[in-house]
Amino acid sequence: MFKLATGFATLAVLIQLVAGQSQVWGQCGGIGWTGATTCVAGSVCTKSNDYYSQCIPGAAAPSSAPPASTPVSVPPSQPSGSSGGLANIPASKLTQFSNFGTNPNNVQMFVYKPKNVAANPPLIVASHYCSGTAQAYFTGSKFAQLAETYGYVVIFPSSPHSGTCWDVSSDETLMHDGGSDSLSIANAARFAISNWGVDPNRVFAVGTSSGAMMTSVLAGAYPDIFKAGIVDSGVAFGCFAVPGQPEDSWNSQCSEGQLVLTGQQWAQKVKNAFPGFTGTYPKMQVWHGTADTTLYPQNFFEEVKQWTTIFNYPSTPLSNVTQTNLGSNYHNATFGPNFQAILATGVGHTVPLFEQQYLQFLGIA
Repeated sequence: MFKLATGFATLAVLIQLVAGQSQVWGQCGGIGWTGATTCVAGSVCTKSNDYYSQCIPGAAAPSSAPPASTPVSVPPSQPSGSSGGLANIPASKLTQFSNFGTNPNNVQMFVYKPKNVAANPPLIVASHYCSGTAQAYFTGSKFAQLAETYGYVVIFPSSPHSGTCWDVSSDETLMHDGGSDSLSIANAARFAISNWGVDPNRVFAVGTSSGAMMTSVLAGAYPDIFKAGIVDSGVAFGCFAVPGQPEDSWNSQCSEGQLVLTGQQWAQKVKNAFPGFTGTYPKMQVWHGTADTTLYPQNFFEEVKQWTTIFNYPSTPLSNVTQTNLGSNYHNATFGPNFQAILATGVGHTVPLFEQQYLQFLGIA
């Protein structure tokens, strides 16, 4: 068990809720929730998924992202290596594309290309939360807006499952080229590399909640494609595994933080996903709130054990600083150049998006 520096208080204290009203970013509803259902002044109880509603400052939906547009199909891109592929995609609008390779569950894929694309642009795959869609994550995040500044390309996949969670539990999705949702997303990224001139050394995965769990899956099962991952309120790779059960199964043992393993056991789950892999695993940044009652905070500690073992880092962080630009309750533990773990005290599920900070970690901003 790793030890956090002074900035991290004990979990027992941090997960206490304010009586009567939930604080900003605290939980205010969801399946099984028995706490406060009203929010402090200046915030609105906003549903994220069936399991979680959160007190969001002001209006529930951000308005800073570019307006969504009616998706249109993109004709097949030019042959691999041709510069014409990306040119076929309309600029500054969310556009559906297909024919990108094997797609077992018919996951819908959407791409956002900024007006001015960087030479050999980075690619970000942004996976949404349960109850979300590609369009919802597009409008509710700043990934598209910031693409206009930094010139990267964004793929927004959309889950095909009822409730729109991702399959992060089946044997197929947890195995390199094994099938299910992760293979579809990996193939979309491969397509972008082959046809859109994307820099293969700057292909990144980000996600929130169920999308964060998918990001962990992509990092563990497809380290040959993804060079970094941002996991916002997720779990360790393999934590949600439910052998023999239908795809997209819920794992309460994991979600409630009861699956506690050693770092070696967690690392072996990653290595089992791609036994022949001998390269470097993606650099990872994980975020979690201490008041998360959908994916309990213990999952944060299990992620730390997993990735510090993968990278052969010590269990004690090299540095632990308060992210004053985010607020006094965000504490960043850096274990080495390839792994950071950020714990947000008093914050529920999910941690608010900090896209600019993500881009800095990815080396884009």
